[in-house]
Amino acid sequence: MLIVEDLYVKYYTRRGTVSAVSGVSFTMQKGEMLAVVGESGSGKSTLALTIMRLLPRNAVVERGRILLDGIDVLKLSEDEMRRIRGSKVSMVLQDPFTTLDPLRRVIDQFIEFLMEHGLDRRSAEKLALEALESVGIPKTLAYSYPHQLSGGQKQRVAIAMAIALKPSLVIADEPTTALDVVVQKQIMDLIDTIKRGGTSVMLITHDIALAIERADRIMVMYGGEVMEIADKGTIMSRPLHPYTQGLLASIPRLGSDKIPESIPGYPPDLRNPPKGCVFHPRCPYADERCRSIKPQLIEVEKGHWVKCHRVVKA
Repeated sequence: MLIVEDLYVKYYTRRGTVSAVSGVSFTMQKGEMLAVVGESGSGKSTLALTIMRLLPRNAVVERGRILLDGIDVLKLSEDEMRRIRGSKVSMVLQDPFTTLDPLRRVIDQFIEFLMEHGLDRRSAEKLALEALESVGIPKTLAYSYPHQLSGGQKQRVAIAMAIALKPSLVIADEPTTALDVVVQKQIMDLIDTIKRGGTSVMLITHDIALAIERADRIMVMYGGEVMEIADKGTIMSRPLHPYTQGLLASIPRLGSDKIPESIPGYPPDLRNPPKGCVFHPRCPYADERCRSIKPQLIEVEKGHWVKCHRVVKA
């Protein structure tokens, strides 16, 4: 359903060039949830914005391909891309308080979006009300202004707009960050329902515990690169990259006296990334090869990909 091949994205700023995404490759299947995890600055959101073709003006896709249902989105014109946003790929942003226009009723914003995709006003209003009802927003609230809704209700509206035209892929970028714990669970349950309906979901999160709980597969990113990809069972039982191991060691465990461990050091400055392995300044196993030669992402066993010199193909 989605194929990303050798993707490189850079930001050009007054302080220098930032290599935000470097050589990222992965695939997604129909109806699966892939969690993309990593610390802030690892390239997760840039990857999502690149797929959506919503990068800021100072960002450049240097090379790579993004095939969505066989269509290379990087080769589409802006008009062509506008037609597939919402219909083939859509995105739920992390801050529900800034997603909606505060000066317009929810239903009016929804109708405008659907009319952009060719529906007449009556059909758009009918579909909007059905989509909102499917995520737990009744008709009475559909005609409200955003300030009259709670944070969780606003996020439900965003999800309804994302799924209304039944896209192949929904990208959820930290969809529960601004919400309390109870509402977080409700939103994630709703996203699970979307996946069970056959829509693929890319869940972007810094919370690897959430990824393990909800996703089918997990892709670990660091410094703009993919460190490890595997199904969640493999990630839990046999994490091979030291960064993945560090993330798992940082998870608090109920009933355990063991204090969660933090990863020493800081994420890299991507204006001047480390030579060799991008993780080597923080890696407890780094040697001279790690400091001088960049490792390749290799498949060590079926479906389990790792970028580390210490790991060899079985």
